[in-house]
Amino acid sequence: MDKVMTVIMALPLIFLIMIHGVSSVDWGVSYSPPHICALKDSTVIMRCTYTYPTGYKIKKAFWTKTLVMDNEEYPDLSNDPEYSQRLQYLGDKQQDCTVRLSHVTLNDSHMYYFRFITDKDKWTGYPGVNLTVTGDFDLQVESPERVTEGDSVSLTCKSSCALTDRATFIWYRNSLKILTESKFRNTLILNPVRREDSGRYSCAVDGHTHVSPDVHLNVMYPPRNVSVSIIQSGQIWAGDSVTLKCTSDSNPPAVNFSWFKENESSAVGSGQSFSALQSGRFYCQAHNQHGSQRSDAVTVTVHHRSGWHQVFGITVECGAIFIIVVIIFIVILFIIKKRRSVKNENITVKEISEPNEDKYTALVLRTNPELCGRRHI
Repeated sequence: MDKVMTVIMALPLIFLIMIHGVSSVDWGVSYSPPHICALKDSTVIMRCTYTYPTGYKIKKAFWTKTLVMDNEEYPDLSNDPEYSQRLQYLGDKQQDCTVRLSHVTLNDSHMYYFRFITDKDKWTGYPGVNLTVTGDFDLQVESPERVTEGDSVSLTCKSSCALTDRATFIWYRNSLKILTESKFRNTLILNPVRREDSGRYSCAVDGHTHVSPDVHLNVMYPPRNVSVSIIQSGQIWAGDSVTLKCTSDSNPPAVNFSWFKENESSAVGSGQSFSALQSGRFYCQAHNQHGSQRSDAVTVTVHHRSGWHQVFGITVECGAIFIIVVIIFIVILFIIKKRRSVKNENITVKEISEPNEDKYTALVLRTNPELCGRRHI
């Protein structure tokens, strides 16, 4: 309905132009962009250029938001109390007709036209600039679905109102503010994108509390930091197997692994784990759809058992053998010492008891006859 009314209001102007015989080939006004959506209380710059026939001189150039009959005076916005303190003409009187409107309000939503008057004729640029001012808007971040490390990635902060003024955009990654030089642009460029750039991104407009929902940026990259670890601890004996495990940092995670023995061209195994049965230097190669990388080689040393190990069919550590021998030796010494101690105690008791009895008997036999005889005499 508004567009129909605008066309109806412009018909008298077009008719008058035709009456005056003015050729539109030499006259014109161009607006860039013709539609502007701005946030409440922000600043809007309406850019435009104009042309007119050679030899004409500009007497007056101004902006207006009202179309009137040619015999009526067009109101100059710079004389309007609602605009005079907020409107600043940035153009010249030759070709540039750019104007800046600051602290826009909801009431500023309107069609705006540039009009200029020469020493010979007049012209109004139709259609003008359609300005829409909003205080309630939605933001969202647009990002590519799949990103590979090294690519150039652009994240765009879009709103229900296609902002074209110099709004200051704020970017967040994982809820932390990102410092960027392109703060007046609604596009965040990551060139080249790195694996560290993966995370949750959101945007906001400075001076407004609304923050867009998070969008996850998933940066794909080939395997990196590939390494091999040995699962077993201690010495490895002939007949045993040692398990090697391959790990890597990649996105998506590596699922294909190949195992090689150094100085051999063909693979000796596959899978994230590999069982080595012989000595040598082994390495793995991790793969995903974005590339591959090999690890450094690790050394596997297999020890051969001595003859007595093979006879008894057991495998023991030298330290364990030494401990067992020491324990047996201590037990034997303890038993020998115990037996000697018991034997010595028996001998000592016998030697002490038997001599005393002999001496006492002999003493009785020797002394009694003599005493009796002497008493008898």
